[in-house]
Amino acid sequence: MKIDVWWDLIEQARGAVGDRADDRDSPDDPLVAVLTDLLSELEAAEIIAFEQLLIRVCDSAYLRPLWNAAQLIEGGCGDDGFMDFRGGLALLGRTAFTRAVADPDSLAELPVVVRMGCEGKGWIGCEGMSYAPREAYERVQGETDSFDAVMEATVPGMERPDRPTGENWDVDDAEETRRRLPRLAALFLGQGN
Repeated sequence: MKIDVWWDLIEQARGAVGDRADDRDSPDDPLVAVLTDLLSELEAAEIIAFEQLLIRVCDSAYLRPLWNAAQLIEGGCGDDGFMDFRGGLALLGRTAFTRAVADPDSLAELPVVVRMGCEGKGWIGCEGMSYAPREAYERVQGETDSFDAVMEATVPGMERPDRPTGENWDVDDAEETRRRLPRLAALFLGQGN
């Protein structure tokens, strides 16, 4: 599967849920279910290829500045939370994802992030994104053992980062965070914190 096809599947799912694609709320977020349905229309090998690209896409966002942005947005973000954040960020589409990887402060332009900062509602992190390919595979094949076997055989051979890259800082240092993420800090730290 080519990366453009991968992103096209994300965009198809986003198009199917309309306005809900950009400003989602848990637990009634329809996007993962729609994506799973789309993946279920593929051949088993294509679903595996989607999963492999999902890993690569999420790995490309394994960046300390983006993690710090996620921590600010979500009020804390551990290892699993950052994995979910990157999967949910991919669901926001290629443009938003690419911009956030290049400039984490660009997240302040997303409607869901604005709402999270102003109203405390909305979400980006999406654990369900991690399970969509496997669930689609099970629908197509009637089992997941072969999916698991392929992934167990291929993932160790993938070149994957063992830690986030990029410059780090203490996100609890409000002054430093305002300097590095000024638009996000304005949303989440306000003027006095």
